[in-house]
Amino acid sequence: MLQHISVLTNTPWWLSQNGAFPGVIVYKKPLQWAYPLRLKFDHKYNVTGPGRQGTFLCTERRHPQGRNSKKREAVQQNVDLPLVLPKQKKKPYPIPLKKIQQAAKADKKLAEVGIEKKLEPPKNGLLVPSLVPAAYELLDDWKLFIKGLAQLLHFIPVHACSECSQIHVAQSGHEIQDCLGPTNSSRRSFHSWVKGSINDVLIPIESYHMYDPFGTRIKHETRFKYDRIPAVVELCIQAGVDLPGYPSRRRTKPIRMIGKKVIDIGGLVEEPRPSVDTNSAIMDLDTHRSFERFAPPLESEVPRIAQETIDAYEKVKWGVTKLMKKYTVKACGYCSEVHVGPWGHNAKLCGEFKHQWRDGKHGWQDATVDEVFPPNYVWHVQDPKGTPLRSALKRFYGKAPAVVEVCMQAGAQIPQKYKPMMRLDIVLPESEESRLVA
Repeated sequence: MLQHISVLTNTPWWLSQNGAFPGVIVYKKPLQWAYPLRLKFDHKYNVTGPGRQGTFLCTERRHPQGRNSKKREAVQQNVDLPLVLPKQKKKPYPIPLKKIQQAAKADKKLAEVGIEKKLEPPKNGLLVPSLVPAAYELLDDWKLFIKGLAQLLHFIPVHACSECSQIHVAQSGHEIQDCLGPTNSSRRSFHSWVKGSINDVLIPIESYHMYDPFGTRIKHETRFKYDRIPAVVELCIQAGVDLPGYPSRRRTKPIRMIGKKVIDIGGLVEEPRPSVDTNSAIMDLDTHRSFERFAPPLESEVPRIAQETIDAYEKVKWGVTKLMKKYTVKACGYCSEVHVGPWGHNAKLCGEFKHQWRDGKHGWQDATVDEVFPPNYVWHVQDPKGTPLRSALKRFYGKAPAVVEVCMQAGAQIPQKYKPMMRLDIVLPESEESRLVA
């Protein structure tokens, strides 16, 4: 690797020694050239050109590392906190808009000629056999995750604000003035803390269960005919999991489409009636009353349960990411509504920014993993039993997903990827010292 390059004219005798200065190119004869400089080098470092003849002395300095040595990777520290998207704007598209428009134009050209769109599983309604075991594994990890989190909440206190959506994991609520509730002005933006639940730590994201996702779309008048279940469970069902009480149509022939129009759906099939109680079938897969269903474990088993819970949390996130690479999940660009299937439903339930212009309909776009399985960031507390967090030291605090914070306080080992955001290497100053920090 060449460190320094220089061309010296009228070189003194004490610079003409070979190897006197490593990394310096020494030209032995004076050159007379005009800019721009155009030189040609051969394998002996001889320069050729009109009126340019001489020899370059090239020395290089190489790093002492071997060919097979690993490069040092930069360790990230103190990563910025996640940005809160404004509610007065639409969410950004996960796929660039130009690519979406290009794909739409290509489909339109094929539709004008009458050529069918080439669809691969699962876009054509067929299952992906290689993802069926992954769907069953994801469902098992989801059960273990809910059970472990419900058991940990018997020991780890969680506080939720009664006026906004923020929560705090510590012995007492923090004193950071960042409440955005309806009555925050009378409280000077202080939170109104109450006891939290598992639905505050794990934000429940539900979706309509459909027997045939490619069939008739859900209308506003028919929305009560469909059950609402966790979006992760619905994703597993459409990926091949046979759950009692929630049947799903398994096609043997692919659907056919021309552009955006479905020309062959294989006919409409009547949904079979479930033979078991749907409430009992979904009980272990939902967070409803989980705090009462799972008894508190022994105090000596809390660290083990915490480690199993955070491992299950990572597996669930990895499994959702794997299935969403193939199976389509739609999310509203304005609210938190999610629909698992090729098209979103037509229920007029959106009440966010400019919903009057859309007649209450959702603005569907491709969903991200954080919309199906949200992390729900909370302030990281270095000492849960210490003094509450204060607004004066807000910029010194870090954040972490609520599940990670609960498991860490219960004795689990934190994955490396969460440590930079938690700012573990920062020593918190005193309140009077914070103004002296640059």
